[in-house]
Amino acid sequence: MDPYTPRVRAGGKKKNLTLSAREYHKVTDTIASVRRNRHYVEGELVEDVDIRVHASRERRDEPSFEAERSFVRAPLNSRVVSSSGHRDKGKGKARDTSLYDVPVEIQEALVLEDLLYVLMGIEGSHITFHPDYSPDDEDPLNGMRFLVSPSLDPSLRDLVERILPLATYYTAITAFIESRSHLDFGLVNHALCASMRDMLKDYQTLLSQLEHAFNTSPQFTLQKLWFYVHPTLHTLSLLYLLITDLATADDPTAELSSSSSDVSDPEDDERNEALGLGGAKLKAVLSEIKTTSLGVNGGASGIAVKGGEVLAILHDRMQSMSGDPAARELYGVLLRDAGKPYVEMVQAWIRTGKLVDPYEELLVKESKFINRGTLEMDYTDEYWERRYTLRDGSTLGSSKQHQAGVPPPRSAGGRLPGGACVPAVLERWKHKILLAGKYLNVIRECGIEIRRDPSQEDDSDLSMDDERFYKCIEDAYTHANRTLLQLLLRDQQLIPRLRSLKRYFFLSQSSFLTHLLDLAHTELRKSAKSASLVKLQSLLDLALNTDAQGEDVMFREDVKVTMAGSGLYEWLLTVVNVSGLEDGDAAEGHGHAHESQKKEREKDKDDKKQMLAIDALTLDYHVKFPLSLVISRKTILRYQLIFRFLLHLKHVEQSLSSMWIEHKTAPWRRPTRPRGTGPDAGRQTPQTPQLPQKDWHSEFENWRKRVFLLRARMLAFVQQILAFTTFEVLEPNWRKLEGKLEAGKVETVDQLLRDHVDFLDTCLKECMLTSSKLLRAYSRLIVTCSTFALYTASFTKSANNAIAAADTLDGDHSMAKRWDILGKFETNFNHWYVHLDCVQFYASSENVSLLPLVVRLNSIKSAP
Repeated sequence: MDPYTPRVRAGGKKKNLTLSAREYHKVTDTIASVRRNRHYVEGELVEDVDIRVHASRERRDEPSFEAERSFVRAPLNSRVVSSSGHRDKGKGKARDTSLYDVPVEIQEALVLEDLLYVLMGIEGSHITFHPDYSPDDEDPLNGMRFLVSPSLDPSLRDLVERILPLATYYTAITAFIESRSHLDFGLVNHALCASMRDMLKDYQTLLSQLEHAFNTSPQFTLQKLWFYVHPTLHTLSLLYLLITDLATADDPTAELSSSSSDVSDPEDDERNEALGLGGAKLKAVLSEIKTTSLGVNGGASGIAVKGGEVLAILHDRMQSMSGDPAARELYGVLLRDAGKPYVEMVQAWIRTGKLVDPYEELLVKESKFINRGTLEMDYTDEYWERRYTLRDGSTLGSSKQHQAGVPPPRSAGGRLPGGACVPAVLERWKHKILLAGKYLNVIRECGIEIRRDPSQEDDSDLSMDDERFYKCIEDAYTHANRTLLQLLLRDQQLIPRLRSLKRYFFLSQSSFLTHLLDLAHTELRKSAKSASLVKLQSLLDLALNTDAQGEDVMFREDVKVTMAGSGLYEWLLTVVNVSGLEDGDAAEGHGHAHESQKKEREKDKDDKKQMLAIDALTLDYHVKFPLSLVISRKTILRYQLIFRFLLHLKHVEQSLSSMWIEHKTAPWRRPTRPRGTGPDAGRQTPQTPQLPQKDWHSEFENWRKRVFLLRARMLAFVQQILAFTTFEVLEPNWRKLEGKLEAGKVETVDQLLRDHVDFLDTCLKECMLTSSKLLRAYSRLIVTCSTFALYTASFTKSANNAIAAADTLDGDHSMAKRWDILGKFETNFNHWYVHLDCVQFYASSENVSLLPLVVRLNSIKSAP
């Protein structure tokens, strides 16, 4: 190769450009020796043989370097620092060769030579590592920092300093690619690193072309190098900003460390060095301790930046740099490439229901401990609600919730880590993505093969900025939803199932219940613990077999008898008092409610032990998957509450009707006459004193009439409540739900579940089972009526005794005790009936559906 000869500049002085023969040969020999793979260290030339010997000694424990002789002979290897000790030996001014006496043209050639190495991260002779930079202590993701020799010409140094950031960017990006290519960082990071690696290939190709131009073209100058690398400098700077965001996203001390390093005091540094507190290693240890402490306090989530979080950061960078066309194009390419694994996982989920997410990057997560086995034993809607959920904890129709398993955000109000961070472009699609795969999983659990929708195209090259991707999500969601709805409504006969629930629990055709109460009258009078469930179940089967008709015959085997653990009204009042507190009363009322609950529990222990079987009797309904998603334990509980409410009303009505039949017997219908109107009216016995017979007989007649009147008022009250519940609440609401299902107005399975639960909640609310004031007054009235019906035999016995005493002229004719017992019932009933006037207030302010009940209750006038 011909030696490089600088051209003479026009207008320059010849004496400044002329070199002696000795100087000329010295410069050309030096450059030629460098190009022949010789190493300039501390002013001496190290032969290629010495380099191979030194490399073999330093790496004698690594057989790969001994085998690969081509690597040892590589030209770039002559500038690779073998160890930190060797690096420190040549550090600073000792290694730097003065360029003060070297002409500018030679300086430019030497600096060009160094720049081609430095741009690949290899330290040069006149461009060395910064004195504050240590490869062992510095974070590789910050990149290498270089310093130009101060003896370089200022005009050249200014241009070189413009180019040097390119080396920092390149080394930082290379370190990022090496670190994030590990398996733990997930597929999205792998795809992002692959895309960056392709971009760096263009950069490396550019360096090869520049090196070729440097070796072959005498016209190649530093200005031309700057011209060629300037566009690449902008590209790598954008990549460097991106990897800085990605690297510091999970490091809460990054900003603190950078700010503290920028504001360091030289005097403090000297004092720390003197005290032995300085040094990069000690700072690194202190930084690690600080990071650990922040992690314990919740500053760091412990989850790597991967999956949706990487895409979210990319999207934010693209939006923030939208004014720069080059930046938008670059970040768009990276987002498209990095999002390919994410898009493939989403497509596999919405089309087949398979969640292929080995590194927990997707927005959907699976709780594998909730499986089909637990569903068969205790069917709940956990399989539907908790088997597959969103990682951010949000649910359909509500904002984000802090649920168990949702990781804390990176910072207060910041983004969630890892896969819990949903990319902004998928935020409004996340629920459809979740439901599409969830529907398909339910279908697969039923043993049905999932067939691909023929309307869906085979789009293997979709990306997150492609409209076809979102159309694919919409089509998959519609297909899965339609398939599952057909499975529930047609194959699983959901509507006949709900009709059977209405008949058994809402007593739409309650002849079987009347038959059951008659058959199990003796058993239901026992305590709840003493009653035999086996006997009650056999009596229920007998009642259903004699009364089953139509669709109910298919589902009667699913109805079972069970006993509740507590009374209906006590349980409802406890739930309402705990969950029904308003915000204003929560601070003061919660403590009092908690204490009162404890007292009521201790007080009601004996009452619960003596609770009758009729008060604890309820029904249960068994269904299999997938109907258990709709008819879940939560919905069955609502059905049971309404059933126990209706059963209590039916039982009280039956008891009061039996009392009415009892009141038709002789003691209640036999007329009484004063003792002055009979054949023995004028005869008196010395043993019997003269009594006010006329007053006693009239008082006894009044007492019987008051008993009749109170029984009639109670029966009318119970019948009005029962009629309002069945005809004004349950039947209209059921017609609305049935109309939606039959008319096809329900378009999604979640809408079906929501409409079903809303139907039951509406029935509970309109039946006055969710208001504490209404429930307390109503329960007292029903208990008063039930207790009054239990006194039927006692009242009859009292009437018989009074009539017998009047006939035989024996006994105490005082009515005080009878009036006292009757007066307690009348006072209690009238007291709580007046409290029930608040129904009118609730009907006008909160629940308009209670207006028919107000009209019905006003028809029952209180006794004078």
